[in-house]
Amino acid sequence: MIHSVLVANRGEIARRVFRTCRELGIATVAVHSDADAEAPHVREADAAVPLPGSAPGDTYLRGDLVVRAALAAGADAVHPGYGFLSENAGFARAVQDAGLVWIGPPPAAIEAMASKTAAKKLLAGTGVPLPPSLEPDRVREADLPVLVKAAAGGGGRGMRVVRDRAALEDELAAARAEAAAAFGDGDVFVEPYLERGRHVEVQVLADGHGTVWALGTRDCSLQRRHQKVVEEAPAPGLDDALRRALEEAAVAVARTVDYTGAGTVEFLVSDRGEPSFLEMNTRLQVEHPVTEAVFGLDLVAQQIRIAEGAALPADGPPAAHGHAVEARLYAEDPARDWQPQTGRLWRLAIPGTGAGQVRVDSGVEDGDLIGIHYDPMLAKVVAWAPTREAAVRKLARALEQAAVHGPVTNRDLLVRSLRHPDFADVAAGRLDTGFYDRHLAELTAPEPAEAPHGAGHAVLAAALAEAVRDAPGRPRLAARVGGWRNLPSAPASRRYLDGDGTEHEVRYVWGRGGVAPEPAAHPGVRAVAVRPDHVVLEADGVRRGFDVAVHGDRVFAGRHAFTAQPRLAEPAADTAPGSLLAQLPGTVVRVADGIAEGAEVAAGQPLLWLEAMKMEHRVVAPADGTVTELRVAVGRQVEVGAVLAVVTPPAAATPPAAATP
Repeated sequence: MIHSVLVANRGEIARRVFRTCRELGIATVAVHSDADAEAPHVREADAAVPLPGSAPGDTYLRGDLVVRAALAAGADAVHPGYGFLSENAGFARAVQDAGLVWIGPPPAAIEAMASKTAAKKLLAGTGVPLPPSLEPDRVREADLPVLVKAAAGGGGRGMRVVRDRAALEDELAAARAEAAAAFGDGDVFVEPYLERGRHVEVQVLADGHGTVWALGTRDCSLQRRHQKVVEEAPAPGLDDALRRALEEAAVAVARTVDYTGAGTVEFLVSDRGEPSFLEMNTRLQVEHPVTEAVFGLDLVAQQIRIAEGAALPADGPPAAHGHAVEARLYAEDPARDWQPQTGRLWRLAIPGTGAGQVRVDSGVEDGDLIGIHYDPMLAKVVAWAPTREAAVRKLARALEQAAVHGPVTNRDLLVRSLRHPDFADVAAGRLDTGFYDRHLAELTAPEPAEAPHGAGHAVLAAALAEAVRDAPGRPRLAARVGGWRNLPSAPASRRYLDGDGTEHEVRYVWGRGGVAPEPAAHPGVRAVAVRPDHVVLEADGVRRGFDVAVHGDRVFAGRHAFTAQPRLAEPAADTAPGSLLAQLPGTVVRVADGIAEGAEVAAGQPLLWLEAMKMEHRVVAPADGTVTELRVAVGRQVEVGAVLAVVTPPAAATPPAAATP
């Protein structure tokens, strides 16, 4: 029996595994980088071992250090979680060679599925539907669009959609470079790209006694940068024949490699209902909670029992019930090319997390710092209900009511996505991997300021709350004594910037009843109640409340965040015209060929790439001109606002431009 488990991971998945271990009476061991020394997963573990450094390559990707940590802490088993070393056959062997139990599939199975090209060759003749492969030098215009994919790894790294034959060579080179940097393997391949394909996967669970379960399907079609955003189980809109074909193919894949433990077989399903094999993830998936909700199983507990040698019931898994939907809450700005965000997470509170309500799996807590080294996911929010419609509605409402005080997130995008007619109407065939390509602009469009919960009312609530916070005795001081009349004071004002950079000015007055909106500036709106943490406004006969919280110069009112502006504007920074400024902290991973001081560049031409939070961000020339300064080199870390390069236009100097990822 397993008595102590080290989780070779961090954040949300480490906490998820620890939760099951506690329920099973198993001791827990965490490993952590310097950046994670005070992280929740470290605090929750029974023991913790530091991995010196902060970058993943120095810490969580050092299998030798992780094995040494397990032995030092007295653990007798290692759970890899997902990401990092979870699909590294060499690490799995090192764990076993150290006399520890590996809570995962056999190293040989991991190895067999590690390369997508090798996996397809292995599965030829098994009946598993396989997509055709294309020789890169033989791709014709008629073959377009095509998808360039890294043979190793996943998560959207080393993946490019190519629609122009002339761009294929450059995209192949870029994909090889990204794959080599991310996975240590620059091998890529080319296959046809389905414009309206659905990403459907099957959860498998296999023991060491020959039993393989197919635990239904999941749909993961809502993706950004080929990374999943919303997942659900079962995959909606599949007929019984297709569902059975997918499950049978998944079981065949598992049996081909003598798989044990939890794994996922992924497929792409065309708009004609034709499936093709994508890959097998030889680990627990991020989206496993939706399967757990539908089948009433704890997949981590099943992984542990299988690792201990237990057999699955031969008569099959429990029956599935209802529908579950999961949304990944990220610290990122979808309106700015999904740019990751950093900073202090002051508060994360999602309502309705009791029994039978929504489930929240998170790696962060109030007050944690969201840094640059790791994935920007803050939480997974999961809702279950008897029907898909009810589960989607429950999840959207929970996200809408959540208090998320800190960096910009994709919360509003998630709510709008779940309520979008193309997501709701599966029968119409508009639920596919191109969802965000088609709808991103409308899903990220600013809400009208005059809307009931729009920025106009929210910023008014923020200003009124701050006014009574700054002058709690002011309402009493406004009253006059003797024969003087009680007249309102002169209007005061406060200015704020919202996330789009729009400036809002709020004007208010003090009177006998306290603070109130200045009528000329805010016609038809009156304050019903004003407290430092909650304001009730009435407009058009309808009252609505806004919770208000202040953290430094950041003010959060309802679903909106604002930055309070100083009374006197600060002088602008002295930056040379044409400067490209880093919009996020990160590491320079590539400089484009031929880019050096003196190089002539065209507007939109890629100059360099920054890596932050597991994603690469392209920095392009803001205009035609000459690179007169290049202040970075590969491997250098940069902070927000750092000058990366200066592009001087051929004519007059242009104003400073922000780097465009």
